[in-house]
Amino acid sequence: MSSVPRRTVLGAAAAVSALAGLSVPASAAPTTPVANKPLATLPGGGDLGPNVIVFDPSTAGIQARLDQIFAQQETAQFGTGRYQLLFKPGTYSGLNAQLGFYTSVSGLGLSPDDTTINGDITVDAGWFNGNATQNFWRSAENLALVPVSGTNRWAVAQAAPFRRMHVRGSLNLSPNGYGWASGGYIADSRIDGQVQPYSQQQWYTRDSAIGSWLNGVWNMVFSGVQGAPAQGFPNPVYTTLATTPVSREKPFLYLNGTEYRVFLPEKRTNASGVTWGNGTPRGTSLSLSQFYVAKPGVTAATLNQALTQGLHLLLTPGIYHLDQPIQVNRANTVVLGLGYATLVPDNGVTALKTADVDGVRLAGFLIDAGTVNSNTLLEVGPAGTTTDHSANPTTVQDVFVRIGGAGAGKATTSMVINNRHTIVDHTWLWRADHGTGIGWDTNRADYGLVVNGADVLTTGLFVEHFNKYDVQWNGERGRAIFFQNEKAYDAPNQAAIQNGSIKGYAAYKVGDNVTVHEGWGLGSYCYYNVAPTIVQHNGFAAPNRSGVKFHDLLVVSLGGQGQYEHVINETGAPTSGTSTVPSTVVSYP
Repeated sequence: MSSVPRRTVLGAAAAVSALAGLSVPASAAPTTPVANKPLATLPGGGDLGPNVIVFDPSTAGIQARLDQIFAQQETAQFGTGRYQLLFKPGTYSGLNAQLGFYTSVSGLGLSPDDTTINGDITVDAGWFNGNATQNFWRSAENLALVPVSGTNRWAVAQAAPFRRMHVRGSLNLSPNGYGWASGGYIADSRIDGQVQPYSQQQWYTRDSAIGSWLNGVWNMVFSGVQGAPAQGFPNPVYTTLATTPVSREKPFLYLNGTEYRVFLPEKRTNASGVTWGNGTPRGTSLSLSQFYVAKPGVTAATLNQALTQGLHLLLTPGIYHLDQPIQVNRANTVVLGLGYATLVPDNGVTALKTADVDGVRLAGFLIDAGTVNSNTLLEVGPAGTTTDHSANPTTVQDVFVRIGGAGAGKATTSMVINNRHTIVDHTWLWRADHGTGIGWDTNRADYGLVVNGADVLTTGLFVEHFNKYDVQWNGERGRAIFFQNEKAYDAPNQAAIQNGSIKGYAAYKVGDNVTVHEGWGLGSYCYYNVAPTIVQHNGFAAPNRSGVKFHDLLVVSLGGQGQYEHVINETGAPTSGTSTVPSTVVSYP
């Protein structure tokens, strides 16, 4: 998302629309192994480290500890602190866990209802003068809340998932004072009362149950949500699918007595509602002893040794510098991060690669591009693979990418999906538009997501500010449910974005040879504040054939800083003026 001036334009328009009609330290240097000396076997399990804080109902001073972490993390948007807060099963009262940057809070039961907080888990925007559009990188999972006022406040932007939560009341998605907000994502959650977006511009909710939904601004998308509002796009702005075609919930840490285990939910097809509503969820689990519990400072070679031994990876909170890719070669491997564990590839390497195998689960970590350009940051499968993984796909969940902001990072392509049937369930790929190390060529990043594999599904795709195509989809039979995009603000002139004879690179490009593709609830916004006369030909580009279908598309010029000529291909009215009113296409072709 963006700088303060653009926030003002965007937020003011969103607020008016919404309220109308509503009565760790760097890695240690790698050591050189002694020639011919065998590597010692790495142990599984162990201590979770100093930045995983575990509470039980008898813990003294919980609120003071929560307040201490929030005070440190509230404004630390590009800081090095990383925290995972874990609550053992039981009942807690009188708490307000305010979440700042890089802070995750989770319950340790098998069901959210095993861990009840009579209180709140709050995200607000006092740190940014009531503007919630930069409330990134924080999460809540696997808890039941009984909000003090009857309504919990969760005013977030990108990369802030709300998973496996039970709110015994309502959920307000806007900051105090109904300020500006740009989120967000809910999955596998039950909100007994009303979800109240107010000024939230867009939102995606998957496989959940809600009492009711109050309003929408630009793009509210639901799949498999019991109680969701009826399909209505563009007025009201609801895109509603009765089920989610394929889903498999994110792995999570829990306690079985005194033993830590990681639960692996099973795959569902055509799902709706929560996975945990009838007691014990369906799936399998792994003992923590089957994981290498990684701490900041460990080398990529050690992580790969652990994988070669047959261990899974649990990345405890902190920053990990990598001088070679983490290589996942074994089927059903789990790589799970806690507290926004952050991978930084050095010397232009790729942070993580998987082989052409079944059932890999990548979840809960951030990849921060290094100062030397990486060709890719994450690769799922090798190029050219055609293996059928439909029975047991790879899932990529809450895996986020940042290029610039914390420093001058560079990467040609953020995420490449080569394996068939991969599910990308909630990601934010962000070429930074604020922070340090930013500029059209300073944090150069041409492509966000490139999909080469067939039968790939994305649910909750947020991709912003790339120099060329934000999404380039070359694989057959791809499906995307919800897409949020902003084109790069900092293009210096029309020539800088020129795509041959075409004005600008589409936000979402389906390859010319693709014969079958489908998308629901996709939006692209432009804010060319450096060169406001820039014209973007369209937000979406795809082959014009019957098997390539789109539902509920929109493009928006934010305050007239640049304009779109069309929505998709040559279809859809141009944006115009400074009114920040979407141009929409309900069905294409």
